[in-house]
Formats: sequence, C-alpha cells, structure tokens
Amino acid sequence: MSPTESLTQVFNRTIDSVKSVIPIDFTFEQPSLHTENLTNVALGVLIVLTGDIRGQLIIQGERTVFQHIGTKMFGMELDGEMLQSFTGELGNMIAGTLSSNIAQSGLNMDITPPNVLIEQQTEFHLHHRLHSPLYLKDNGEMQIIVELENAS
Repeated sequence: MSPTESLTQVFNRTIDSVKSVIPIDFTFEQPSLHTENLTNVALGVLIVLTGDIRGQLIIQGERTVFQHIGTKMFGMELDGEMLQSFTGELGNMIAGTLSSNIAQSGLNMDITPPNVLIEQQTEFHLHHRLHSPLYLKDNGEMQIIVELENAS
C-alpha cells in the first residue's frame, strides 16, 4: 500500500472512530494535505501511532468545543483539570477505536498514552499529513490531523 493510500485509510478510519465515540452529529470537509510545519493549539490531544502504521493523530479545537462534547457525554460542564483530563481521554477513546478499526484490515497499530496540548504550538516532522475540520452541530469546529511516516 502506498503512503497516500495508507494515509487515506487511516484518515477515513479516524473519521469513523470519531463518529462512534462523539455523540454529536458533525460534518467534515474532504481532507486536504496539511502543509504547515507549525500549528497553534488552544486545546487538543496528540496520540502517537506505532506498529505497522507509524505517525500521530492530533485532535484540536477551542475549549468550548471540548466542553460541549463533555456535557453531551457526561451531562455536566467540565472545566480546568477535569476538562484537560477529558480531552486526553477523548483522544484515547478515538485512537483506541481507530486501532481496532485498523486491525480489521490486518494491520497492527498501537497507540501511546495521550499528550494533552494546551495553548501551545505543535511542530510537524513527517511528510504525509492530512487535515480536515469537523463541524459539530450547534457548537463550533475541531481539527483532525493525521500524520504518517512512510507506511507500507
């Protein structure tokens, strides 16, 4: 499988994972190549992908978006350390579901513990990168960035 095919497959499986984890309707744009080497993150999570597929998944958005998702999932507004912890766990749930989805294709993919990103710049090092905004119904947008090494 070419790097482009691997990247597309992982991106599509990521969207499927988001759909199964987040109980909010959303739309998304066709993914585009993400060419920026730096991105500013208000709040987000980075998960490193290991195994047959190596790279990283970044989910980012404004605090209010993560608060909205937390309220929908748990029935209460999260803030401070609880919001940060939830953001990490949300990324973990999405990446864990992604790993299971990829395994159905016969590939092995593991994930690292989530790294919560708060008001910082994140630098990209890999060349194969797709990006798409997700527009949540009634409450803002998130960004999904999938970055892979040369995958087979």
